[in-house]
Amino acid sequence: MIYLLEDDDSIRKLVIYALESQGFTAAGFALPSAFWKAMGRELPELILLDIMLPEEDGLSVLKKLRSSGATKKVPVIMLTAKNTEYDRVVGLDNGADDFISKPFGMMELVARVRAVLRRTEQDAAPREYRVGQLYVCPVKHLVQVDGKEVVLTYKEFELLCLLLENQGMVLTRNILMYKVWGAEQDRENRTLDVHIRTLRAKLGPAGEYIETVRGIGYRMRDNL
Repeated sequence: MIYLLEDDDSIRKLVIYALESQGFTAAGFALPSAFWKAMGRELPELILLDIMLPEEDGLSVLKKLRSSGATKKVPVIMLTAKNTEYDRVVGLDNGADDFISKPFGMMELVARVRAVLRRTEQDAAPREYRVGQLYVCPVKHLVQVDGKEVVLTYKEFELLCLLLENQGMVLTRNILMYKVWGAEQDRENRTLDVHIRTLRAKLGPAGEYIETVRGIGYRMRDNL
């Protein structure tokens, strides 16, 4: 799945058509708010991101993507009418994988998408986790319990991966809140507890591997 965040209707429709005609599955969004809702349901393989957008600009969206553990490795190609060296530098410095200036040819766009996806596949470390009935492959954004796929939001997925990366270690509430929601979040609210509760519920019997360490935080058990 490829996501396109572009507020120009004609460009959005043309790009989606070009991608789908070349065998890709794609979805387009005119507003960042719609894009973020879709991100909560499913993470894409690649994001095409315009810079000049309503609600929030593309660079702000890019910074949020790169600050989240669940999305920091999702490749992003910036699409923009701006063509100055400064704009390219800012985009690339903030984590963009490629930069295409408007107007652009559709076949060039498709070729650049394929190139970035190939590079991402080559660079991606083959990493996976197995804990009892639980199997997680971060590269594929795949979670399974007893061989059955479990669908998580990207915050739930980020929490799960963070716990698995530090398996056996207690992660404090402050660390979890900072890593997943950022420093600006109110660490006294119940956001973390609610997400842990829904994560456990979705994982079913494998949810028992997430242990509450009272007064400190949470950890992923090695075994039950």
